[in-house]
Amino acid sequence: MCSQLWLLTDRTILEDYPQICILEALRQRCKDQEVDFSLILMDQIALTIIDGKLGLQIDQKTVTSYPQVILVRVPTPTVQSDSDITVLRHLEKLGCRLVNRPQAILNCINKFWTFQELANHGIPLPDTFSYGGHDEFSKMIVAAEPLGYPVVVKNTRGHQGKAVFLARDKHHLLDISHLVRHDAPYLFQKYVKESHGKDVRVVIVGDQVIGSMLRCSTDGRMQSNCCLGGVGATFTLSEQGKMLAMQVSSILGMDICGIDLLLKDNGSFVVCEANANVGFTEFDQACHIDLGVIIADYAISLLPSRPSKEVPGLSTASGPSENSDIQPNSSTSSGGSSCSHDVCDVKEIRDSNHVPKPCKSALTDSVCDGVTE
Repeated sequence: MCSQLWLLTDRTILEDYPQICILEALRQRCKDQEVDFSLILMDQIALTIIDGKLGLQIDQKTVTSYPQVILVRVPTPTVQSDSDITVLRHLEKLGCRLVNRPQAILNCINKFWTFQELANHGIPLPDTFSYGGHDEFSKMIVAAEPLGYPVVVKNTRGHQGKAVFLARDKHHLLDISHLVRHDAPYLFQKYVKESHGKDVRVVIVGDQVIGSMLRCSTDGRMQSNCCLGGVGATFTLSEQGKMLAMQVSSILGMDICGIDLLLKDNGSFVVCEANANVGFTEFDQACHIDLGVIIADYAISLLPSRPSKEVPGLSTASGPSENSDIQPNSSTSSGGSSCSHDVCDVKEIRDSNHVPKPCKSALTDSVCDGVTE
């Protein structure tokens, strides 16, 4: 196998919008630039150690030449350190450049792990309590009383705004404690009232802020995730917000990520969480950016023969970016909804956005196209 670049993903998310768009862009870009490319699925891989040396098989075929760069797209909510991360560690030890690296992914699969990494770096974080055992939820109700009420409660491995709720008081928590899933610990977090129902998703690729989107809840709930019915609009992020998001990305060791920021009344931000496998269906729609192309171009730029580690797709993206020369509170898009720190009306955002154009089918060729014995 002589592929210079792989897209490594999971069969369960292969046909999701982000993976389809990235795959389509990679195939076209690699063809145009004569870069050998293969799509590899996690369940095709077998790890070997033979005669004391690391090795690899794809569909029972021994790999004799490893890719220089591997773009990793795995479902981080279900990533397991003793399976998925084992594969990624193995590939990294074989000399492959992973995007994102295994440690960066680990830093984001558990919300409290993320905060542990960010603590002591001067990053604004909501006061947060958590615990180690799976059966300590009731005890934490007492321990976390200094946070006050209402208090935000999150499953540390939750995603898409699920397993997150706002507890109005101690009695409320005690009443529902027997209903809480204990597959992972929970964290208790100080409620940022002024950001109820809204946050800012900042997308970073290769140390550059590609764009930012204000997400607003449409039903009064605290979570603003688009998969829960929230809507998004282009957001003009301040330099302070950009620097904060980039600092978080750097500390976590990320190449590609989504950083979620909570808004404060004084114009500042508080970090909510970080996403190593950032989805971008609504982001593309709201910001008029083809993020799949930008991600593909960045991965190709990491190949040793490439002269620059800039994000080349940024200049050719189909819409504006946060790197454009934007005046504060000005619109960053002529065709969609835009917001500054003053939040737009939710109905206005919802009515002005359109469903993003579907990507062309990128799965017409067989998986692992180009793999040789």
